[in-house]
Amino acid sequence: MLKAVVILLMLAVIFSLFSGLFFLIKDGGKTNRVVNSLTVRVALSVLLLLVILISLWQGGLVLNPTP
Repeated sequence: MLKAVVILLMLAVIFSLFSGLFFLIKDGGKTNRVVNSLTVRVALSVLLLLVILISLWQGGLVLNPTP
C-alpha cells in the first residue's frame, strides 16, 4: 500500500511537470497557470519526500536490502 502511494505521488509530480510545460507553451507566460503548476509540483515533491522519510523512519520501507 505504501509503495502505491509513493508511485501515485511520483505520477502526480510528473503530470504537474507536463501540465506546466503545456501551459507555458499555450499561454506564452501571460497567465499564472505556470506558476500555479510549479507550486503544485513543489508541494507534491515535498509531500513525497516526507512520506518516504517517515516510512523509512517507521520501518515501512527498507533501504537496499541485501540480495
